[in-house]
Amino acid sequence: MKKSDTQLQQDVLAELNWEPSINAAAIGVEVKDGIVTLAGHVNTYAEKWDAERATQRVPGVKALAIEMDVKLEGRNNRTDADIARTAENVLQWTTYLPNDAVKIKVENGWVTLTGEVEWQYQRQAATAAIRYLMGVSGVSDQITIRTKVSAPVVKSDIEAALKRRAQQDAHDISVSVQGTDVTLTGKVHSWSERDLARNTAWGTPGVRMVVDNTTMSY
Repeated sequence: MKKSDTQLQQDVLAELNWEPSINAAAIGVEVKDGIVTLAGHVNTYAEKWDAERATQRVPGVKALAIEMDVKLEGRNNRTDADIARTAENVLQWTTYLPNDAVKIKVENGWVTLTGEVEWQYQRQAATAAIRYLMGVSGVSDQITIRTKVSAPVVKSDIEAALKRRAQQDAHDISVSVQGTDVTLTGKVHSWSERDLARNTAWGTPGVRMVVDNTTMSY
């Protein structure tokens, strides 16, 4: 059953209140035609990220608009040099990453990551390591993935994995491959199913880009 905007707003507010890492009182929620807008000020980028993820867990959310900003205060307000040094140390201690594979740039608390790795999980490990550092106001992931296999193999691997993991009919999702770029089209029934499709595509060796053109169907 399709939720009304009022019910969806109540569900999102309840999910934000349930998430212990979020100060839900500082976040405003508006809903129109299933599109949720989050507004307000949060103290860390990690809290902003957690609020986005919590909202996406709620069934019925068609799209998400972010109007929150990170307002660093007190000990969270660090210099770019401090953030860069800490980020570099953290990445060196991340076992998933080859040495010096990822480069760091920091400007006004916003961290940009560049470099090249072999797997999507390595790229995710880098952004996850930086996301929760004190003083970070945002993270841009510009890390690329090395090519390993041919396009036909990538396509067949993704389709097989989707069939194994699908929560509903995997035939609703189509996979096309051009070079090492994957495009997903078709219908998904929840944010979790969309994440599953994306993660399946990214988890296939040789994929360098995933374009998600799926639409939400309730």
